[in-house]
Amino acid sequence: MTTRTQLRPGMAIPPGETLLEELEARGLSQRALALRIGRSPQVVNAICRGSKAITAETALSFERVFEGVSAEFWLHLQSDYDLAVARLREKSA
Repeated sequence: MTTRTQLRPGMAIPPGETLLEELEARGLSQRALALRIGRSPQVVNAICRGSKAITAETALSFERVFEGVSAEFWLHLQSDYDLAVARLREKSA
């Protein structure tokens, strides 16, 4: 498992970046992941790009594919990202 990306002030790092690292570390393609979780490759790609959030259902699917990486891990990444984005928006308003 890759290490959890730490958020730094002024930055919001989408969980898709960690997903891409995990895919690379395990030698999986986005398409292979999509097939394993029963989602379209477009959905997986949107998560990787940061344009689609990781839902609880998706986190459970990732947990089944990525042995040793809990659904909670993926949801925490999403939650941290959402909070960082909200803080950045508030700061710039």
